Amino acid sequence: MRRRTPPPPAPLPQRHGVDPVRVRLPVDGTWATVREHLVERLTGAAPGAVASMFDAGLVVGADGRPVPPEAPYRPGMFVWFHRELPAEVPVPFPVEVVHRDEHIVVADKPHFLATTPRGSHVAETALARLRRELDLPELTAAHRLDRLTAGLVLFTVRPAERGAYQTLFRDRLVRKEYEAVARYDPALVLPRTVRSRIVKERGVPAAREVAGEPNAETRVELVGHRGGLARYRLLPATGQTHQLRVHLSALGVPVLGDPLYPEVTGPVPAGDFRRPLQLLARRLEFTDPVTGTEHTFVTGRALRAWTSYDAWTAGD
Repeated sequence: MRRRTPPPPAPLPQRHGVDPVRVRLPVDGTWATVREHLVERLTGAAPGAVASMFDAGLVVGADGRPVPPEAPYRPGMFVWFHRELPAEVPVPFPVEVVHRDEHIVVADKPHFLATTPRGSHVAETALARLRRELDLPELTAAHRLDRLTAGLVLFTVRPAERGAYQTLFRDRLVRKEYEAVARYDPALVLPRTVRSRIVKERGVPAAREVAGEPNAETRVELVGHRGGLARYRLLPATGQTHQLRVHLSALGVPVLGDPLYPEVTGPVPAGDFRRPLQLLARRLEFTDPVTGTEHTFVTGRALRAWTSYDAWTAGD
């Protein structure tokens, strides 16, 4: 199989820890100019925004030079530009660094902070913050946590090594342990292993279970219970979107503070950081594919609903 030629390096620097947008013009394109293609492609941009970017010389080619507004369309050509950053409410919680060496950074992400730039969350993400705070512009994420989930995330320092660490997750060579707080159900027999098929459709907030060959597996254990609440240990063998939240909801004990399961509720207003989802990526264990070191990392965070339910309910 013919390997795809890697794209040239970005000719623009990062801004606020965020990479410039890279666009490769389709090989089968029939547009007359590069600008004509971008106007059609960037449908979410404000009227006249693309034309203004060309007029200001903000769209550049691989050589870093501005692409003229009348530049003819060339199939396969790469262009770069910086997106207009959305207005973001700062997440008022720090990203703690648990471990840092020349190959990896392990961060302890707070609730409400996205792992990587996506949608309306761009500069206010763990990746962008760490790039700025640690002065590591080439830092990349080896995997992701949901924005509402707190806990450990692995980042790679050198782009050439990212694939080796991503392969650990793909091949299930990372032991991941999560913790959740949810309602206690004395009739729920634990421990147990939950297997199901989960699908997540683009544009639909919640994932769902469907009939078919299982693609998601989670071991669920009861750590303790008191006052009608329980603390659960979750050991996922797979990494489907929202897998842990879907599986606990299917067992009748949805994670406290979950806005999607078992039912989708109204979106939380921006800046409302009360009652975070009570789900935490507690532990990561793996053999470093570059150094051979056996790593074990544990979060320094605790779930508020378990340590102080009244404070979590009040949003303190």
